[in-house]
Amino acid sequence: MLVSTTDLQNNFGKYLKLAQYEEIIITKNGKQVAKLTAYTENDCENRMLVSEGSPSYRPHGIRVTYADFLKIIEEGENRYEYIDGEILLSASPLYPHQKAIKEIFLQFGQWFQGKKCEPLVSPFDVTLFRLEDEKKVNVVQPDIFVICDSENIDTTGKYEGTPTLVVEVLSDATKSRDMIQKLDLYMESGIKEYWIVNTASKEIYIYVFANNMIDTIQSFKGVDIAKSAVFPGLNVTLQQVFNSKWNFISSLFLKFCTVGKHIIHLQRVFFQLCTTA
Repeated sequence: MLVSTTDLQNNFGKYLKLAQYEEIIITKNGKQVAKLTAYTENDCENRMLVSEGSPSYRPHGIRVTYADFLKIIEEGENRYEYIDGEILLSASPLYPHQKAIKEIFLQFGQWFQGKKCEPLVSPFDVTLFRLEDEKKVNVVQPDIFVICDSENIDTTGKYEGTPTLVVEVLSDATKSRDMIQKLDLYMESGIKEYWIVNTASKEIYIYVFANNMIDTIQSFKGVDIAKSAVFPGLNVTLQQVFNSKWNFISSLFLKFCTVGKHIIHLQRVFFQLCTTA
């Protein structure tokens, strides 16, 4: 992020906190003259390594104005969210998180093919307003979300609408944010359905909202098939989401073998009946 010496002097505390997340390049008369970085005793290069579950990552955000947030994301290189006046860094995810996103998005993509609504995947900014109050602006980047109002995509490609369905895959770094802050935010922002995907327990929880309140909650695990309430017919097979491809194929093979055994047994019974008749 590039910051002028004047801006740094006037807002030193803010940029000192932001240095936890990314390097602050200080400029004077248009030239880069210095660099503000976070200091860690275990890092000889004095760099903050941010990843899912990293001890260097701080889940609590820095309080800034919405105008400051827009400036930070414009000048910075990291992914940020803005929830209830706090700027929050999106940590780098691990393999189970990304695999779950891939599997769910593939199943969503197949089902929504040729339909009006469209599934999209992060990183992509979604601006939400609590209880339709323009002063309570929030900006999030859901892992997966479904929009049915593509007319709200402006000429620059930015989305200015409200998704119908949102999916968040939990990680150690964002678990409390997804299960508490975002659950409350999505409930009050006009979103109709919220899926929370837990790769640790291999479960999917589906919240359906009505009148800014939780209407129903369903949980799915094991061999269950998660079913959307807002989009009847939209189903996600949990075994595909949480298990390896080969485990899923082998389970299908075993099911077909079981069915085949039943068919062979029925054929034998039918043959015996025909020969004794």
